Amino acid sequence: MSNSKPTPTAIIDAMMNKDYFSQWLGIERLEERDGFCKLQMMVRREMCNGFEIAHGGISYSFADSALAFASNSHGRQAVSIETSISHIKPLKAGDIITATAEEKSRSNKIAIYDVRVEKENGELVALFKGTVFRKETEWNV
Repeated sequence: MSNSKPTPTAIIDAMMNKDYFSQWLGIERLEERDGFCKLQMMVRREMCNGFEIAHGGISYSFADSALAFASNSHGRQAVSIETSISHIKPLKAGDIITATAEEKSRSNKIAIYDVRVEKENGELVALFKGTVFRKETEWNV
């Protein structure tokens, strides 16, 4: 094993391998680099509530996965300490959505990310903000 810093892809591979919830969501990784991650998934019928729209926890969890991958991509383990979401438009079964996480601020201990959740046509459906604590533990993958 090399002493060089692992790539964002190697880190996210290791995370995704044990992230059974993200696997259940059906997440497909589109792009990843330091401080950035773009994911895609399709809303399924079992993700919908009694209004026949996606449960709010689906877009929240999807955005949270993008946050996790983006914030860990630098090589240090990071965990969320505060997150919030604004749901703008409803989602229905069959909708294909993307989550794009972008780093807005990063210090030694704290980093802040914005995540946009959009439909395939680019329509904004949710805005998510996440603050993470950057542990001293490095990823060793």
